[in-house]
Amino acid sequence: MLEAKKVAFRYATDGPWLFQGLDIDIKPGEIVGLPGSSGKGKSTLAKTLAGYMKPHQGSIRIDGHPLQQKAFNPVQLLFQHPELAVNPRWKIKKLLAEAAAPSSDLLTELSIDESWMERYPHELSGGELQRVCLARALHPKTQYLLCDEMTSMLDALTQAIIWKAVLGIAKKRNLGLLVISHDSALISSLCRRTLDYFIQPV
Repeated sequence: MLEAKKVAFRYATDGPWLFQGLDIDIKPGEIVGLPGSSGKGKSTLAKTLAGYMKPHQGSIRIDGHPLQQKAFNPVQLLFQHPELAVNPRWKIKKLLAEAAAPSSDLLTELSIDESWMERYPHELSGGELQRVCLARALHPKTQYLLCDEMTSMLDALTQAIIWKAVLGIAKKRNLGLLVISHDSALISSLCRRTLDYFIQPV
């Protein structure tokens, strides 16, 4: 499983802790929710779990081994703003090729049209570009997908289409999912277990 033990993070050496002492585990095939309002540290936690940032305390392991940045990271992170995750000067064809050219079956499952291949990121809608980012993240070696407000900027229909595809692929490939969102209804509908670290007490 993907496991974090006593992880803590702060931006300044002597600054306040953004979070501290968090224990997290996500098993293959499990869908876990991480709710909470903006600015509480959810995205920073996601970045530490994916290896983008190092926690100041604690450890992150996959199947008992330390998380390492190798040729391909088995923990993939999907951002709220897909345009920030791609090179704007690359065509869609090159963006997909960088991620080992997803299979035609995967492109079909994500409703990615062949006509997009010669376009640039800014020529796609937000929902279309997010599906491209999903195709990039769903490498054959991906084991865990961290979805950080992945569909919060999209309309309800596009959200439904994307989540249906993601859940189907996750089930088929036994992927572990972390659903990060301020939308409690979304988390309730998708997740059997939630981590309430960033929920303000009433």
